[in-house]
Amino acid sequence: MRLALIAVGRMRGDPAAAMFERYRKRLRAPLALTEIEVAAGPARARREGERLLAAVPAGAVVAVLDEGGEMLSSEGFARRLARWRESGRRDCAFLVGGADGHGEEVMSKADFRLSLGPMTWPHLLVRVLLAEQLYRAEAILAGHPYHRGGGRPAFRSGAN
Repeated sequence: MRLALIAVGRMRGDPAAAMFERYRKRLRAPLALTEIEVAAGPARARREGERLLAAVPAGAVVAVLDEGGEMLSSEGFARRLARWRESGRRDCAFLVGGADGHGEEVMSKADFRLSLGPMTWPHLLVRVLLAEQLYRAEAILAGHPYHRGGGRPAFRSGAN
């Protein structure tokens, strides 16, 4: 399955860009990044949404990142991707909106709304988190040891 991340805003040398590239290069499935220019003024979300949708490959699953979306475990995310792939879908596009979120048109075209949790994340870090979870999903589906589930913490800290 080909993957696309279509996002409002540009990384322009931000340190998050290197982190994003780290996971993008690890993926076996190609992950295309399309950056949409930030719109100004009133109806900004609508104009950004038009640009986001115009960049979606024909026939792709459209998954929008939205704070009101469904929160999945890493395993659940992997299963969702596998179902889309097994259903014959060749492309999956993940849409990240601008500061005002997604407009009504984008939300109406979404096949799935995904939340990365109740916290607010900087848009550039959302790209990194999504790329890492895509890589983790591949590892889960391949039975690779990168993903070590079972409720254990991913890191340990001396502080509680």
